[in-house]
Amino acid sequence: MSDYIVRATAAGAQIRAFAATTKGLVEAGRCAHNTSPVVSAGLGRLMTGGVMMGAMLKGEKDLLTLQISADGPVKGMTVTADSQGNVKGYAINPRVMLPPNGAGKLDVGGAVGKGMLRVVKDLGLKEPYVGQTALQTGEIAEDLTYYFATSEQVPSSVGLGVLMEKDNTVKQAGGFIVQLMPFTEDKVIAALERNLAAFSSVTKVLDEGKTPGEMLELLLKGLDLEIVDTMPAQFYCGCDKKRVERAIISIGKKEIKEMIFENKDIEVNCHFCNTSYRFSVKELKELLDKSR
Repeated sequence: MSDYIVRATAAGAQIRAFAATTKGLVEAGRCAHNTSPVVSAGLGRLMTGGVMMGAMLKGEKDLLTLQISADGPVKGMTVTADSQGNVKGYAINPRVMLPPNGAGKLDVGGAVGKGMLRVVKDLGLKEPYVGQTALQTGEIAEDLTYYFATSEQVPSSVGLGVLMEKDNTVKQAGGFIVQLMPFTEDKVIAALERNLAAFSSVTKVLDEGKTPGEMLELLLKGLDLEIVDTMPAQFYCGCDKKRVERAIISIGKKEIKEMIFENKDIEVNCHFCNTSYRFSVKELKELLDKSR
């Protein structure tokens, strides 16, 4: 089954909700960066949260970036998503290995550590919107829940999960975001809280064969769930050699001349998809001419 996001409302639009299955895009990220199991889980959760938050954007060219800077061994992670269901991401230290946590699960919180979550929304205005909050657990879902409550003043519940196979491939991945509108009635909140308390986990539900829509049926049971639409999701990086050429030209003539003087090919690596682009001395001379 391909990755996709479901958008929904419930309780007469007092609740808005998103749910996603993201096994393919998390596996694509794992393959691109050769991440360890704990980093696959952490980056996978952040990409899953990011792709659903990207689906909240209105404009076709709007972009969302989630940046974690922390003191754990992974050092930090960055994810970028658009409004079309495309997401990409990387971890600074992708091969961190840690023993399981006290619950016998991958210790994402230990790998991430303490630090900050930064959310940047480029909505095509003069200045992007930037929100920043302290990480609460480093487990990602709780950190995004806290961000929504403090930076956007939107009471939310975020669930994210990545289940790994023993061979380090991704078995299941997905998540949900459920948000309350300002006029939500107390009885609706109470019903939602009961449903959340009874909900097992994202990966357990997906591993049972349930779809994102069925996940929302559990979360919003008795609250008149209405699926608004679905959209595909994928790991996608729009980098290509032409873009890298423009980036090299932008660094200036002096730096390009220094590269040429060394008389060696250079290799430029894309952080997000780990693709490498090689430029010969001849190509660098052509770029120098274009920079004039």
